Amino acid sequence: MKPIHLKLAASAIFLTAVFSCQKGEAENAVQTSTADYAVVSDSVSMAAHQQVADRKFVKTADINMEVKDVYDATIFIEKQLKELGGFVTVSRLNSNVISEDTFESSDSEATLVKKYQTENRIQARVPSEKLGDFLTRINDKKMFLNSRTILAEDVTNNAKIAQLEKQKLEKTGEVIGKMKNSGDKADRTENNLEQHNQQQIADITLADDLNYSTVDIYIKEPKIRVAEILVTNTKNIDNKYKFNFFYDAKNAFVEGFYIIQRLLVGLITIWPLMLILGFMVYFLRRKKSGLSET
Repeated sequence: MKPIHLKLAASAIFLTAVFSCQKGEAENAVQTSTADYAVVSDSVSMAAHQQVADRKFVKTADINMEVKDVYDATIFIEKQLKELGGFVTVSRLNSNVISEDTFESSDSEATLVKKYQTENRIQARVPSEKLGDFLTRINDKKMFLNSRTILAEDVTNNAKIAQLEKQKLEKTGEVIGKMKNSGDKADRTENNLEQHNQQQIADITLADDLNYSTVDIYIKEPKIRVAEILVTNTKNIDNKYKFNFFYDAKNAFVEGFYIIQRLLVGLITIWPLMLILGFMVYFLRRKKSGLSET
């Protein structure tokens, strides 16, 4: 019996050890999976961070997200930009009024109730090497990310072509300089200078786009806010001054007196007509009375 008990005990110990190992592996697997998920969920696209030897990228980003408070989020974004050496080029903060009602609370006071939703459209420039850091920081302010687009345009060939074009213009300028003075030389020189200036402008623009990434950010609040503003009860004020009997009666009496004066002045003005009309009536009556006597 003893050997059997020993075998059972050994088997139990073996199974316990196997189960413990499997449980430990499962826990490690869960931890690893969770850690991997955390890295993925908190990471920013490679396009924002990537730096490849001998390659040049113009990086841009477009962010659309919902935040708890647009004003606080705007201040936070501007603070992060300042710390990273970036700057804001556009900031359009709007409160879109959904409804507006006025409720009278007394004879002189009322409450204006506005329902509105706040949004802001921001355009910022941030050093290209710090684009990923900036996007990671503002990601902490989001309540919900609607969309995020990050572009890294490879302009390596553009830069090389621009350099070749610059060299070509310099050689053309040397050739023109050796030409004899003439009208054709003057035209060629002016044309070469114009192309050289355009190329310099293109080089400056490209260098600026390489050094600073453009980020367009649209933030809004998911819920409607309500503002209660104490205002004057204008309806009661209008009723107060809409009609005053004694004042209006006095004005009516004065206006009636003025009308009588105007009528008298009008009659005086047409006195020649009144005189002619009087003579006509007089002669007609004389003529009528003469016929009656006959």
